[in-house]
Amino acid sequence: MASGMTRKPYDGVVACAPVTIPYRRYSTNSAQWWIGRALHALIKAAGLRPSDIDGFAASSFTIAPDTAVGLTQHFGLTPRWLDHIPFGGASGIVALRRAARAVQAGDAEIVACVGGDTNHVDSFRKTLSTFSRFAQDAVYPYGSGGANASFALITKNYMNRYGARREDFAKLCIAQRDNALSIPHAMMKRKLTLDEYMSARPIADPIHLFDCVMPCAGAEAFLVCREDIAKSLDLPAIRILSTVERHNAYPTDPIQVRGGWALDADELWSMAGLKPKDVDFVETYDDYPVIMMMQIEDTGFCKKGEGPDFVRTHSFTNEGTFPHNTSGGQLSVGQAGAGGGFLGLTEAMHQLIGKPIGTQVPDARIGLVSGFGMINYDRGLSSCAAVLARAA
Repeated sequence: MASGMTRKPYDGVVACAPVTIPYRRYSTNSAQWWIGRALHALIKAAGLRPSDIDGFAASSFTIAPDTAVGLTQHFGLTPRWLDHIPFGGASGIVALRRAARAVQAGDAEIVACVGGDTNHVDSFRKTLSTFSRFAQDAVYPYGSGGANASFALITKNYMNRYGARREDFAKLCIAQRDNALSIPHAMMKRKLTLDEYMSARPIADPIHLFDCVMPCAGAEAFLVCREDIAKSLDLPAIRILSTVERHNAYPTDPIQVRGGWALDADELWSMAGLKPKDVDFVETYDDYPVIMMMQIEDTGFCKKGEGPDFVRTHSFTNEGTFPHNTSGGQLSVGQAGAGGGFLGLTEAMHQLIGKPIGTQVPDARIGLVSGFGMINYDRGLSSCAAVLARAA
C-alpha cells in the first residue's frame, strides 16, 4: 500500500437480505433462470419492486452470450449502476466492495448482487475447456488440464514445502461435512469418516475424491444499500468493517503457496479495528483443501507454513474452537459455479443476523469471509476478503 494512503471506511452502508436458491446436482434450466429466481427471492424478502433495484452486479460462467447488461432486459431492471464480475470464487466479495462504494458515492441506492450458474450434464467439461487461454497453452503438451490437475500441482508443492499431510486436509473436509448435515439442499448428506476420506479413489495425486467440489446448479444473492434504507425496510443488516482485493499476487513464486491476502492482511485488520482473534467464525473459499489452509495462514490466523499445525490443534465444526465454513462450504454443499464465490458471504450474513440455514455458531458477532478465484495452470489469480459484523 502506498505510503500515507488511506481508504474511506464503509460507514452508512450495509449488506442485507441474504438469499440462497437451493442447489440441484443437474438442471435443464438456464443460468438466467437461476439468477432470476435469486432476484425474485431478493425482491420478495425485502418487500421491494423491481424498479426499486437501481444497481445490479452479476457473476456467472454459464450466461453466455449474455453479460450483466443483457440480464437487465431478461428481468425488467433499469439500473443506473451495473457491473459484470467474472472472477469466479472472488466474485462475491468483489461485488460487495464495488456495490458498497457505488452506494456510498450516491451512484445507486439499492444494489442486487447475484452469483449463479446452471449445471447441465456437460456444463463442467465445457467450462474447463475454455476457462483460460494461459492454462490451455500451459497444459497442451501434456494432453490434460482443468482444476484437478492444477490443484494437484499446488497441493503437492505445499505438502512438500510445509509438511502438510492428507490427514490434515481430511480434518477440514470432515468438519465441513459435519456442518453440512443440517443444510437441507447439501449435495453431500452423509457423514464422512477419516477411513472413507483416506481410501477414496485418487483423482490427480495427491488429490482424492473428497478433496474435490461437486459441481451443481444454484444461486446466491444479497442486497447492498444505505443503513437507513435497510431500517426502513425492516431488514436485519450487516456492517462492512473492511475489505481487500488483489489480483496476480506474487507472480514470481514458481508455484502458488500464498495469495493476495498475505499482501493485504494488515490493511484488512487495521481498517476493521480488529485482530484475527476477535473473529467468531471464518468462511474461506474451499474448492480444494490446500487453498483453505493458505487462506487461514495468509489472513493472519497463523504464520505461513504453520497451517498444518493450526489444523492439528483446532476443531472446525460450528461449535468448535475455530468455526469454519459453517454451511459445509462447497466441498459438502456443492459448487454452483460462480455462486460458490457468494456462498461464504451469504452464509456469514445468515449467521450474523441469527437466521442460518443450518446450525448457528454460538454468539456469532464478527465473521471473516475470504474469496479466491480464476485458476490458471499453477495459481489462482484473484484473492479478496471481508470482515463483517452484526449490526449494533
